[in-house]
Amino acid sequence: MSKRRKKGPSRTLKAEDRHWYGNRQTARAEKSATRTGTATAGSRRASSSSSPADRPARRPAPEGPELVTGRNPVVEALRAGIPASALYVMTGASDDRVRESIKLATDAGVPLLEAGRAELDRMTDQAVHQGIVLQVPEYRYAHPDDLLLHGTPQLIVALDGVTDPRNVGAIVRSAAAFGAHGVLLPERRAAGVTAGAWKTSAGTLASVPVARATNLVRALKAYQSAGLFVAGLDARGAVGVGSLEAASGPLVLVIGSEGKGLSRLVAETCDLLVNIPMGPKAESLNAGVAAGIALYEISRRRS
Repeated sequence: MSKRRKKGPSRTLKAEDRHWYGNRQTARAEKSATRTGTATAGSRRASSSSSPADRPARRPAPEGPELVTGRNPVVEALRAGIPASALYVMTGASDDRVRESIKLATDAGVPLLEAGRAELDRMTDQAVHQGIVLQVPEYRYAHPDDLLLHGTPQLIVALDGVTDPRNVGAIVRSAAAFGAHGVLLPERRAAGVTAGAWKTSAGTLASVPVARATNLVRALKAYQSAGLFVAGLDARGAVGVGSLEAASGPLVLVIGSEGKGLSRLVAETCDLLVNIPMGPKAESLNAGVAAGIALYEISRRRS
């Protein structure tokens, strides 16, 4: 049998050159969008080379409730009156600290929930919980503008780069003691209101509003436009905080981190840098201690 000869040269068409290619890619994109909620178009090779501006931006995960784990931390948190949304107790867990935690939670109206070890392991991501977990709700921050509505003349404490929640709580406690109307925290590279902050604040976080600013420099400039004097507490300051004449008027006191002090942009934004006179044996003070001393001196001039 003789083989049939082909007439003329022949070639295999690429997929993208075939008549059905466009319809198939469109259907594939629609199916992917239905499944993932993200629209895609074109071939896989084309999508991988798309510019970053064309790709959907990733959203940061929202902050959620904080979990306090372990028998000692939980009972100490309840003793300090930290607000809680639920107390989880493992079936069969019982000692003096667990019983006291249950009593404190019951007295405070905190819901009690029984849970198995597997559930607590899952909740805490395998952390050591000792059969008891306290759920603390996410703190609701005020807007920076809200702090202008809480008194006249205003006294606001702003924190720049303070990363220890215990310092945040201690500063809030001093703010409450010396008449400040609110505390402003930056949203990034800084501690927020956590269970540790609640504990060191000795409950004063319930009465002193705390606001969060996306951009601290921009928030300070907005306060300046509203008529507030911005003073930065820094070792480079030429004036002692006790001699600050602007203390009697609307004022923002900015506290920097221990060691680093104020960041460059924040220091440049301040109307004046003030210091705490110290002896030669100490180079710096803890942020919480420095804030307490400065606020005392300011309240003395305002009284």
